[in-house]
Amino acid sequence: MNQREKFSSRLGFILISAGCAIGLGNVYRFPILTGSYGGALFVLIYIGFLLLMGLPIMTMELAVGRASQRSIASSFDVLEKPGQKWHWLKFLGIAGNYLLMMFYTTISAWMVLYFLKYASGSIMQFTTAEELGGVFGEMVTNSTLLLAVAFVVILICFGICSLGLQKGVEKITKRMMIALFALMIGLAIYACTLSNAAEGLKFYLIPTLGGVKEHGVWTVISAAMGQSFFTLSIGIGSIAVFGSYISKERSLTGEALTILSLDASVALMSGLIIFPACFTYNNGVTADASTVGASFLFTTLSSIFNAMPGGRIVGALFFVFMIFAAMSTVIAVFENIMSFWLELTKMSRRKVAVINILLIFVLSIPCILGFTVWSDVQIAGKGIMDMEDFAVSNILLPLGSLFYVLFCTIRYGWGWDKYFAEVNTGKGLKLAKWMRPYLSYVLPVVLLAIFIVSVL
Repeated sequence: MNQREKFSSRLGFILISAGCAIGLGNVYRFPILTGSYGGALFVLIYIGFLLLMGLPIMTMELAVGRASQRSIASSFDVLEKPGQKWHWLKFLGIAGNYLLMMFYTTISAWMVLYFLKYASGSIMQFTTAEELGGVFGEMVTNSTLLLAVAFVVILICFGICSLGLQKGVEKITKRMMIALFALMIGLAIYACTLSNAAEGLKFYLIPTLGGVKEHGVWTVISAAMGQSFFTLSIGIGSIAVFGSYISKERSLTGEALTILSLDASVALMSGLIIFPACFTYNNGVTADASTVGASFLFTTLSSIFNAMPGGRIVGALFFVFMIFAAMSTVIAVFENIMSFWLELTKMSRRKVAVINILLIFVLSIPCILGFTVWSDVQIAGKGIMDMEDFAVSNILLPLGSLFYVLFCTIRYGWGWDKYFAEVNTGKGLKLAKWMRPYLSYVLPVVLLAIFIVSVL
């Protein structure tokens, strides 16, 4: 096998891995759930579950990747014992990557089009959520335009991956993530200067029992658990591949905690942008958990941008931020797909890119046409995009995470001793031995419960 590329710097690994985890759900789904379930108390519960669930599973993905020096295409083949069948998980993982990109590239195209609407000022004449809902409806039913923009997104992101790990993925994503954080901080500072920002920040940062009393303890806890789990994109090998590109100089618990902290900071910062704006221009938080969806960005938030002074500039910058959040995930997942093909076929990066540009474009067509000519297609009562999202978020992510946990903790898999040694190799924060009962017995039960509840 050819010499495997490595990241040129630790910063590159951290930012790219964080970019994979950071996605659109951090920006629109987290604030909606926070607003629905009482603000600051929900945030604290969410952070708790990030540490209890997200952190250990991320260390397991990274450990499998680093120990095997492979992507999900062959990582289980390398680490499993003779006669075991863990390597079949490669198909579950790669299916998750492709399914995610079948609709995520479409949503990325939406972000590009809305940036253009704000950059040109054409959207500023619409002020109400109803009017903006019509604008959004016109966009998602313009299949030709969406197909063209989605193709450009796929072409650009696979073009970056075709340049190589260091010259393409690391170089571009590092700059993109730095710009994302700069934009986010700038927008948050601006939002905190709005007239009713103090009320929004009070709701967001000072815990109360209002959400628990209204919705019930279990509803709030389960919502925070679900958000903490699904925000990290763990379970389908998209994090593991970056573990295969790093050395053993640093322990994986510390690296995972840094990645998780950056992911959480984007979610938390989005609240600093959205809640002051909602309390200033939208009479408080009006979104609820039943309306969690990307359309929140294009109706409620757009109406807020269009009402505020300088809203055209703020809206344009916000959607640049959204493009970076979306494309960082797309590039990271494309790199995992790229690595999968490289290991199994020995093709060049450029050949793999050409094949997958065409393949993912074709696979994205049903999602786009699901709003027009295929709008009557329903699977289990869901449209095409919703069903693709459901399959990834509710089935493949929790199921894949469960298999990673079992593989790393039971003697019929890679085993606790080998996982524990790998995760603690290098300097930095170590995983404690007393965590073994929780990781081996409690966490698998929790993940199984999440999977069952998610499917039902």
